[in-house]
Amino acid sequence: MTIGNLDFGDRPLFLAPMEDVTDVSFRILCKEQGAAMVYTEFVPSDGLIRDADKAIAKMHTLPEEAPVGIQIYGHLMESMVEAAKMADHADEIAGGHGADVIDINFGCPVTKIAGRGAGSGMMREPDKMVAITRAVVEAVRKPVTVKTRLGWDEGSKIIVELAERLQDVGIQALTIHGRTRQQMYKGEADWTLIGAVKANPRMQIPIIGNGDITDGPKAKAAFDRYGVDAIMIGRASFGHPWIFNEIRHYLDTGAELPPLPVPERVALARRHFDLSLQYKGLPRGIFEMRRHLSCYFKGLPEFKPTRMKLVTSTDPDEIRSTLDFIATNWADAPLPSFNVYDI
Repeated sequence: MTIGNLDFGDRPLFLAPMEDVTDVSFRILCKEQGAAMVYTEFVPSDGLIRDADKAIAKMHTLPEEAPVGIQIYGHLMESMVEAAKMADHADEIAGGHGADVIDINFGCPVTKIAGRGAGSGMMREPDKMVAITRAVVEAVRKPVTVKTRLGWDEGSKIIVELAERLQDVGIQALTIHGRTRQQMYKGEADWTLIGAVKANPRMQIPIIGNGDITDGPKAKAAFDRYGVDAIMIGRASFGHPWIFNEIRHYLDTGAELPPLPVPERVALARRHFDLSLQYKGLPRGIFEMRRHLSCYFKGLPEFKPTRMKLVTSTDPDEIRSTLDFIATNWADAPLPSFNVYDI
């Protein structure tokens, strides 16, 4: 599978862009664990054109995480075009590696984004969505891709026709989450329409499927049944960055890896924590790791007091000591089995 001049090989796995999750430390970890491409958190177009420091900082990427996509969102043509131009030159504006791909977020369902017409809110205005996409493609040098959903609601699943229109204005790959905006993340993802887009003889660009892929067998079934070119993994990576290695191993060998032992989970959590401190400093590096740290060990027996230490301490040494305590005291504990979507 290729996007522009980027060759990802056969059946690649991508890390989905997620707000407050896919920061640089998490992206590096997922890349090390086998993600073929990673994406930044959502970068607001209006924030970029106002030179907001937080928005610009989100475009900072590193060579070790490449290839990396910078994802932008917004609902106004002018600001989206200007933001895309800035993402195209992110190496100069934000420093670091920059973008290999510019991805447009037409999929986020949260009210503060979709409610004002951005993200999946654009599904109610497909003509505007296509016009913005055309303008972005024409404004930048990097490959432009889109991430979207099946439609706004059950009565407006427009993705098959919309995919053709987006391809026709020049995008080089399309990611489809198998739910409508109204579903948010409820119910099961419907891959049949993702498969219908891929099976459409007019479609020539790669189609990336997204939604409810939590292990190797589900990934293989999605590739085999629906013919997608790649799979994007989002919520299933919470507290589980090694999911990319697990799925890659299954796709390559047909065998499932045993559950990762607690001491090895601790080692990954410690590396994640150290990266967060390295790139964000104190106290931000601690505050923004708390969500991740609680997820790494969800489901361990009699863990609540230790979890509270992890998510309330502001002392890096205390957090590292707590991680060591987990590695020792739960080394032989039954490995947890939990629904990642309950996190």
